[in-house]
Amino acid sequence: MAEQLVELNVTGMHCNNCAMSVHKLLEKKGLQNILVSFASEEVKFSTADQSILPSVINDIESLGFHVVEDAATHQTPFYDKVENKFFFCALFTAPLLLHMVLPWHFLHSPIVQLILCLPVFIVGCLHFGKSAYGSLKGGVPNMDVLIFIGSTSAFVYSLTGTIQNLGEQYLFYETCATIITLVLLGNVLEKRSVNQTTSAVKALMKFQEVSANRLVTDGVEVVNAKDIAAGDILLVNEGGQVPVDGDILSGEASINEAIITGESIPVQKKKYDSVIGGTIVQQGNIKIIATKVGSNSTLAQIIDLMKRAQAAKPPVQKLGDKVAAVFVPVVVLIALLTFVITYFATNTGLQNSMLHAIAVLVISCPCAMGLATPTAVMVGLGRAAKNGILIKGGDTIEAVTDTKYVIFDKTGTLTTGKFSVQDIKPEGGFDIEAIRGVIVAIEERSNHPIAKSLIDGLKGLSKQKVILRTITEEKGLGMRAEDVEGNSYFLGTAKAGADDGYNLSLYKNQKLTAQIAVDDTLKPDALALITSLKKMGIKPVLLSGDKAGRCASVAKTLGITEVHAEKLPDEKLAVVDVYRKKGKTLMIGDGINDAPALTQADVGVSMNDASHIAIQSAKVILLNTDMRSVVTFLQISRHTLLTIKQNLFWAFAYNIVAIPVAALGFLNPMVGALTMAFSDVIVIGNSLRLKVKKV
Repeated sequence: MAEQLVELNVTGMHCNNCAMSVHKLLEKKGLQNILVSFASEEVKFSTADQSILPSVINDIESLGFHVVEDAATHQTPFYDKVENKFFFCALFTAPLLLHMVLPWHFLHSPIVQLILCLPVFIVGCLHFGKSAYGSLKGGVPNMDVLIFIGSTSAFVYSLTGTIQNLGEQYLFYETCATIITLVLLGNVLEKRSVNQTTSAVKALMKFQEVSANRLVTDGVEVVNAKDIAAGDILLVNEGGQVPVDGDILSGEASINEAIITGESIPVQKKKYDSVIGGTIVQQGNIKIIATKVGSNSTLAQIIDLMKRAQAAKPPVQKLGDKVAAVFVPVVVLIALLTFVITYFATNTGLQNSMLHAIAVLVISCPCAMGLATPTAVMVGLGRAAKNGILIKGGDTIEAVTDTKYVIFDKTGTLTTGKFSVQDIKPEGGFDIEAIRGVIVAIEERSNHPIAKSLIDGLKGLSKQKVILRTITEEKGLGMRAEDVEGNSYFLGTAKAGADDGYNLSLYKNQKLTAQIAVDDTLKPDALALITSLKKMGIKPVLLSGDKAGRCASVAKTLGITEVHAEKLPDEKLAVVDVYRKKGKTLMIGDGINDAPALTQADVGVSMNDASHIAIQSAKVILLNTDMRSVVTFLQISRHTLLTIKQNLFWAFAYNIVAIPVAALGFLNPMVGALTMAFSDVIVIGNSLRLKVKKV
């Protein structure tokens, strides 16, 4: 029996560790082609036996996740939204913290503190407990395990002190509540970042949600693009969007294919030519027959490429999560050893043995570790924003460490996307002034973008006026004209064999008169950026859907040696993958055709004037026009990561000293709380230093 692809919508996965837990579960069941994306809430796998599906769904839900019919229509219950959990916990945590500064005696009461802490603790147990259990079951322990142990041990320690009336030095309710509330805030920020990333695919899907004019026996009916079948005859008018892939049966049109190829110059299409769904008819009207519809269309395949690129990324675990995998079992083992040795070797009784063991867990509470990464990231992201750089998520900062390649799209990234006349090369015996006059006279009758560029560039320079008697446009070729003296002219696309870089030719009476080079202009700071990257030991690469000649010209001007031209979206994806295998890779682009490649790269960087899709796909958006901000982004990222490492050192240095002291029973809980707070102050202070640090 042939294997079939199964797609499930799974909600509740809020980190890569969640996705890894599901992945390991499906691997154990022997399923093939497994693809799990926590960002898009999708789980895919292949199986020949459809009868195992109910048991697979039950096992996924036993990890604490939910399988839903349609993720788009699924409504998360009010009480299950992480934002509502955070606000609820903050409401109870605030008075617990205020008891340390306000002279309100009732806030010092252990019972009042217990009543305030209990709702927060219950929310924390349900939220982090589920994630901790799932990560342990999947064999990938995360920071939630530490948060759960830390908050629970602080609560149990405090509850013991309250029940036995041991005094204020045994109350850690505010520690328990603060840990839970702060980490929930981090989850809220992470969720918002994830939502921005996943909206890229949703935005692409909107291009599929268009109506189409379908020819039927009694006229024309308007249908949704999803309802079009292969073989349907469709009418597409000027200004309209081609609904599906097809072949032209009649008519001619100038079609903007930038969504697919990245080429900003419209392409002339005539009878029997192929058209692609999602492209725009700028001029003309065409009748097409649908050939590729649904999941077979080019646009649908780009969407699938993006989803796969997102899901296939190796998960970038936070440094804290990496360490937690070792730290959690070590701390639990030390606490158990403390209990056993204290109980059996010192005969201090069950109560003291328990308190010593819990003291170890309280002291090793991962508050400083929990703050180490987010505080540095927040300061780093803030500094980047002041420099006009929007970075989505702290993982991006880690992902750009030791970048070896920066891949650039050409049009709209290194160039402005606005066309201008680069050069006019007259043939022997022909006057440049006369040539300019003929070009302006002919192109004034055309609406083509290149024609407008020629007029804008030459009108002020043209001294000789040429009077034309007739003029006709040959679609896809150029313009033919005849002046009042009977001379015939042709201005159009350069024929094969013309000088490289010259893309237009002018003929007078069938004789070549001039060759014209028209291209989009380089951005003024592009050369400075490429030079800076080379100094940093990073290799620039040009990857474009544009013609090889134009790409080679741009690369030569900027000093880029590695060039990949005339690449379609799936080919761009393959090129990015090759460079990723050689080293850390950044991709900088601005078009929808760049979206899969931006997602596939270690980090995608989008221009501020880019298409909405590229912006949503990229992890970094340059909000200003200065391209050198790419270098600023790399430098800020490097120093932010350095700060995270310093913070983790201080957080662990505290634990390395405090845990043995607590295990030996020498640490007073009040001193423990003070040193814990001191480690937090060091971590936050070091992070704030990043605001003014020279990068």
